[in-house]
Amino acid sequence: MNDPAFLHVNDIRKQQYLRDGYLLVESLLDPTWVKDLNSVIHQLTEDSLRSGKYEHVLEFEKGTVDGHQVPRRIFNPYEQHESFRLAAVDDRIMAYVQALIGPDIALQHSKLNMKPRKVGSVVEWHQDYTYFPHTNDSLTGVLIYLDDATAENGCLEVLPGLHTRTFDHALADGSFAGMITEDMNERIYGRPVSLAAPAGSVIFLHPFTPHRSAPNTSDAPRSTLIFEYRATDAFPLYTGTQLISMEACAHHLRGERKKTARFGGPAPDIYTPKDIPKSLYELQDASRDALSQS
Repeated sequence: MNDPAFLHVNDIRKQQYLRDGYLLVESLLDPTWVKDLNSVIHQLTEDSLRSGKYEHVLEFEKGTVDGHQVPRRIFNPYEQHESFRLAAVDDRIMAYVQALIGPDIALQHSKLNMKPRKVGSVVEWHQDYTYFPHTNDSLTGVLIYLDDATAENGCLEVLPGLHTRTFDHALADGSFAGMITEDMNERIYGRPVSLAAPAGSVIFLHPFTPHRSAPNTSDAPRSTLIFEYRATDAFPLYTGTQLISMEACAHHLRGERKKTARFGGPAPDIYTPKDIPKSLYELQDASRDALSQS
């Protein structure tokens, strides 16, 4: 992390991130690192299924593979195993995070989207910030491909340069849809950029960047480990039980713990869901149903 050449590249790439709202760093993490983490994921999944105590660990796809239920998400992996806690502070990742949001860093939350072969769920266009608004936009999502990601198995797609504004995420009744509900016309906003890349590649994503992923129609899985980081002067704008549930997953990682909030960035829209959903998938499923009936 202290190599001057690495830091120089990091600074150049920061400008790309500020311009486009994302940064793809191919093969940042080595194959052994990826293999070891995939082994942990396999063991954690098997142990959870075997014990029958997986309600707070795994979420399952609606479809089956070879007649069996398959997980689509591991909840809060940082809380589940030491390997994820070490991954969250890996120097190769943190060098970029520090360059993008500063030296005072907290983990806002973590998740692991597994996108299994044949049945991996679609994720609709959305901006992450709408799920967890803060007093400023010094947050960055870190998406680590643990498998080779292709268009066929549902790699991430982004709309570059649109991270300076908000899009509507509300249903007709004003409740939170968990997805962009306005028309994302390519003639207005441009064509999506498909971020296909090999395992070990890392995407750094601005919280206002619109992104989505197609369903996995291939025979290959596409797991992605996601850490959301924030500057310690970015304070959450949650209320009530949502504040308690979300902040239970937050952890100070390095630098100073700030006590005063900084305000900045695009003014966020604050939405209230009808119910507290289990996940993005459940919320978007319900919203698609509501939109189809409207």
